Amino acid sequence: MIPPDTVIQNGRCITFARPHISALAISGGRISAVGTDAEIGPMAGPDTRIINARGQTVMPGFIDSHVHIFLGSAELSNLNLRGLMGRDNLAKAVADYAAGHPGEGMIVANAALYDVLGPGEQTTRHKLDAILPDRPLLLMAQDLHTGWANTVALERAGILHGAKLPEGNEIVLAPDGTATGMLKEFAAIAPVIRLSALGGRDQLGLDTGRDPSPAATPAQRAHDKDILRKGLDHCVRQGITTLHNMDGNFYQLDLLQELDEEGLLPLRIEVPMLLTNSDPIGRIDEVLEMRRRFNSEMVWSNRVKMFMDGVLESYTAFTLRPYPGKPESHGEEIFSAEHFNRACIHADRLGLQISVHAVGDGAVRRALDGFEAAQKANGKRDSRHRIEHIEVISPQDMPRFAELGVVASMQPPHAPNGGHFGLAPVGDILYPDQLPYHFQWRGMKETGAQLVFSTDWPVIPIDVMRVIRTATSAGPVWTESPDPRLPLLDVLAAYTRDNAWVEFSEDRKGRLAPGYLADIAILSGDIEATDPDDIERLNAAITICNGKVTWTDGTLA
Repeated sequence: MIPPDTVIQNGRCITFARPHISALAISGGRISAVGTDAEIGPMAGPDTRIINARGQTVMPGFIDSHVHIFLGSAELSNLNLRGLMGRDNLAKAVADYAAGHPGEGMIVANAALYDVLGPGEQTTRHKLDAILPDRPLLLMAQDLHTGWANTVALERAGILHGAKLPEGNEIVLAPDGTATGMLKEFAAIAPVIRLSALGGRDQLGLDTGRDPSPAATPAQRAHDKDILRKGLDHCVRQGITTLHNMDGNFYQLDLLQELDEEGLLPLRIEVPMLLTNSDPIGRIDEVLEMRRRFNSEMVWSNRVKMFMDGVLESYTAFTLRPYPGKPESHGEEIFSAEHFNRACIHADRLGLQISVHAVGDGAVRRALDGFEAAQKANGKRDSRHRIEHIEVISPQDMPRFAELGVVASMQPPHAPNGGHFGLAPVGDILYPDQLPYHFQWRGMKETGAQLVFSTDWPVIPIDVMRVIRTATSAGPVWTESPDPRLPLLDVLAAYTRDNAWVEFSEDRKGRLAPGYLADIAILSGDIEATDPDDIERLNAAITICNGKVTWTDGTLA
């Protein structure tokens, strides 16, 4: 018998199957054996790497099933405003960043609060001009669906007096016909983003799903790969071994595949094709070419992504009832029912997976209706179509997930107890009777829906332990709601095993079992013995992808 490449021993191994496993062996990028220390230890040879897990958790590598890798990677170099509030604090942050980055043409600041200038104060171009008058400035809301630009940025982008945009996007205009500075949704933000150092290449997967035009130069491609590498390395430090991207184009896939060919891709990643509401249905056929060209274990494509609405904070989430604080508005229905249904039927007929951003209860219902239309037209199959976010849902629609076989893809740290977003104001954005159906991942699971978890990085940090803590420990901030907490092993499964299932990889990923890919995370402690409120004190001590160590904090041999 050929000795394994690596043996991990003395671990608390979570397999989601066989209990009381303490050791495993890795050979050729796959798990070759699991068992006790006494069973696995003698397999080691003189060249086998031995990792002593010291009683800490050994588990399948985390699969974050909802990220925006290019945007998140780019944000690591931008001005970070997360948690900052107050005009003086903003002015100082911008001034300090501007002084330290004199060569950047435009300053992009990320994770801005909607009331970053102060409670109840509207952010306008004139107020931003007072902070930075002669250099383009763009503040991006932490949800990525709203931006605020100063006057010079709007002028250079050619949208100071507005522009024609696809439905669901808006350059907010003042009574005098000039832009206030507020930009709602991706197509409105895109003209300003193009002024940035990346020229908007990081945004194209969300904006149009098309490639840079004119094509990126060799120098730009090299720069963009360096940006992506920083983001990918940032992810593996969390114990992540696979990402599902939620925006996409051929350009991103090309860059990621090049990194893989150069031996520089530290994790696996799936990238979809973005279909916008202005695209013809036939554009979906592009995914067939994506699937043909990109189909390795490291980089692949087999999915269509669509946006059904925006977000609650800017009243752009599509709702069944008008907003209580804005009775003239149901938010933005980005796809009409007829257009969306035709898109679902066509994509489903081609055997593609579909994922849909749907925050409001109206958007969730329309997405479910589209999946139901596809089943009626094409017959029911194991499609594993997904709805992303589901921040508010009608109780009548909750059982439809299990009935239709639709996956509920949710992000626990988006909830108020995640520490990033407050409770949507009752009486303004939510009705009191909606509180029991606001961020109810436990309620979704109890209806029989398949549930998967993720972060939505960079909307929130790609913080694996916060996802777990939020889903397991913190009781609801909104006391009128049922408790959304889930048992620890259910949460870990939703972030590993079940995310492998949703990508159709349950036969080779997401478990610690012989023959499975050696994608493994060793944590800095025993997560099962850790108080749920203290889970965020843990981290990934070692990350292994395809049998190779991609991250170590240096604490384990």
